[in-house]
Amino acid sequence: MGKPDTDRTLGLGIDAGGTETRWALSDPAGEIVSEGTVAGLSALMMAKPAGREQVHATFSQLAQDVLDAGKPLRICAGLTGFGGEGNVLMDWLSTLLGVRLDAITLCNDIEVAYLDAFEPGQGYLVYAGTGSIAAFIDEQGEFHRAGGRGVMLDDAGGGFWIAREAMRRIWRGEDEQPGSWEDSPMAHAVFDHVGGSDWSFSRNFMYAQERGAIGQLALAVAMSAGADPAARHILLQAGRELARLALALVTRFGERPIILSGRAAELHPLIFEAMRADLPPGFHLQKRSARPHHAAARMAARPRN
Repeated sequence: MGKPDTDRTLGLGIDAGGTETRWALSDPAGEIVSEGTVAGLSALMMAKPAGREQVHATFSQLAQDVLDAGKPLRICAGLTGFGGEGNVLMDWLSTLLGVRLDAITLCNDIEVAYLDAFEPGQGYLVYAGTGSIAAFIDEQGEFHRAGGRGVMLDDAGGGFWIAREAMRRIWRGEDEQPGSWEDSPMAHAVFDHVGGSDWSFSRNFMYAQERGAIGQLALAVAMSAGADPAARHILLQAGRELARLALALVTRFGERPIILSGRAAELHPLIFEAMRADLPPGFHLQKRSARPHHAAARMAARPRN
């Protein structure tokens, strides 16, 4: 990281997702002076003691890495699964980083991601990470959503959904014709990822892992898409599901530019192609890499009146 930066007023931005937690330090001019990653986390993990311990451990590692690079005066953190109850999380960040409680802002990760993509009222963000959601912040600053209800309920088109669809197809095939997985490149890639072809490996992977780790199985599906029609079908359907999210907001608020972002959106070109095909002709759609931790850092570093 180099010598800690103590000469500038720095803002710390945090983007916490199921796969990884990214952080960045920005100066008031908007220059990112340092950044890094630690383990993924979700505000939903705070519901159980083991999850709280894991979140605290991740925050502790993050604080150590950040303080090696510089001392932030303010923090803006976006956390997946955050629903407004953040007193404990704020206390931890305040203690670990030496930042006053009134200088810490917590929100849902998608709000920060939206402001990385658009000014309020400008467009719609469809974000496909472990889960999926479409977001719109209107000119008055009110947040509107479509989807993002969690992987147990929906989040179609996200990494977890892609992984689950692959597993479902493979094991339905085994129900009907045991051993059929051997002719499936997708099944080979999936079983290599989880450790073996016996049901016990799939069961342990799907029911003992955090949702972010399960979402990473989508990488195996994408890698096999060139050789397996089933994998291609899943990725095409993911794109259609993401288009549905965008159209839900278009129906409610009118046509605006749409940005597709997130790690799952970058798995394979088929996802973007299918999304574009399912949107009406003439809609402005683009894909871009998300850096919400940069946006959060700049918001935290911005001078306050």
